[in-house]
Amino acid sequence: MSPIQIQKPSVLHRHKDFTVLRRSGLGLFLLGMLVLIGSLGMSDYRITNASLQASEGKISTERIQLLQPLVGQHYTSKFAALEAIEANLRNDAAINDYELGVAKFWLLKNAATGVLRGNTVLLFLLSIVLATIGGLLYILPQSREGLPGIKNNGIWFNSTMARGLIGILLGGLLIAFYIFLYWYPYYIVNLIILADPMSEFIRNLPADQWFFYGLLYTLTIIVMGVRMFVKYRHSRYHLVRTASVIFFQFGFAFMIPSLLERMNCPSMDFKNAWPLNYSFFMDWNLNTLLSSGNLGVFMLVWGIVLALVVVPVMTYFYGKRWYCSWVCGCGGLAETLGDPFRQLSDKSLKAWRIERIMIHSVLVFAVVMTTMQIVNFVSNGSLFGNYTWRVNQWYSFFVGAAFAGVVGTGFYPLMGNRVWCRFGCPLAAILGIVQKFKSRFRITTNGGQCISCGNCSTYCEMGIDVRWYAQRGQNIIRASCVGCGVCAAVCPRGVLALENGPEEGRYREVENEL
Repeated sequence: MSPIQIQKPSVLHRHKDFTVLRRSGLGLFLLGMLVLIGSLGMSDYRITNASLQASEGKISTERIQLLQPLVGQHYTSKFAALEAIEANLRNDAAINDYELGVAKFWLLKNAATGVLRGNTVLLFLLSIVLATIGGLLYILPQSREGLPGIKNNGIWFNSTMARGLIGILLGGLLIAFYIFLYWYPYYIVNLIILADPMSEFIRNLPADQWFFYGLLYTLTIIVMGVRMFVKYRHSRYHLVRTASVIFFQFGFAFMIPSLLERMNCPSMDFKNAWPLNYSFFMDWNLNTLLSSGNLGVFMLVWGIVLALVVVPVMTYFYGKRWYCSWVCGCGGLAETLGDPFRQLSDKSLKAWRIERIMIHSVLVFAVVMTTMQIVNFVSNGSLFGNYTWRVNQWYSFFVGAAFAGVVGTGFYPLMGNRVWCRFGCPLAAILGIVQKFKSRFRITTNGGQCISCGNCSTYCEMGIDVRWYAQRGQNIIRASCVGCGVCAAVCPRGVLALENGPEEGRYREVENEL
């Protein structure tokens, strides 16, 4: 019997095992998501003195008193409970919409009873944990199937990754999630209750919507990071940078702030630089840091040094990639969860023009707002007064929530994975200016080897027509480039290389060498 005849059944059997494993993983993931969504209807709500007391600290004592007539009331619908809560709190003429939303969230959360409240740990395991395990089981067998790297494989005909029906539905689901998370968290309070066991374990505090979001965010980057390990296992650069974004998200963005909260210290993501961290210079944050002893002063000094020294110096040596593709949480989600949609970025000249106008407009907005914040803090509000608060609210709503959250992530399946980074991130704008005019980073090209396949341009998440530069043998130095390196990874001829070198000759063109 020939060797081929001996090996063929084994290969087919192995492929069948991988298929079964992936289908099992998909089934577990869908089951976990079904339990997660189903948990929205697993509670009724009973307002008691205990639930009101649990809400103290989040709601003033005076407003707690306004809710005393509701004690003993039982509601089978969260909508009825919310209506009753709002009707009583509206008796306080001084309450604003934000304060009302916070009160409704905590009151409803603490009033929840029923199956969910009695089986929180079990339902947490059957939803979030089960979906995570299912996702990993679906992804891992791919390391034994086929070759690594990007292959089209009918991607332009895939409903999920080519703006088809599934992609549109997925985008709609993400957009809806962010709208509820930012503005109506009390409608998804049952989802947040599921995170209580983890929050109590790590922070010794009940979960709020931001802990719940941070937990999902971190797990998503880990699971989809494993997918990146599998997909780009041929490239050491991608293995290391994916490990880096997982490390910084898990350690710096999730665990360290949570542990600081457990110790009753100011919570801070030490990698989140201004102006991406637009609340750093707000009066409430400055007052918190200055009143928190040596640790608070260290955090204040570190935040200033990070923005004014570390960011420009690191960008000079390594370009934007050190932050946007190795450290940033927004970039980490874009590079992991958003990777299947990178080919959807608009490569047109019109998009490039809009990009430059929008991202620099947001930067100007952030600088003006921050200047007002600092002046208002130093002058004790005597110069700008309430105008600073209004500008903060506008920025928080339009940029921090609507742009960075709803559009920035919800539009992955519609406009690609770097919509926020490309059109809105003010820190990316600063990094881009330094990278373009004063940096050692560039992507070098070997035009003589380019076969014009177009892979590099197709998969550029920042909408850069990489092939145009490669065909001419020109170095690629663009303010928008985040140095993800995918263009080099998908080039079949090794035409592109990410390099750090002397500033002289960065803008090398073929004509200059003739």
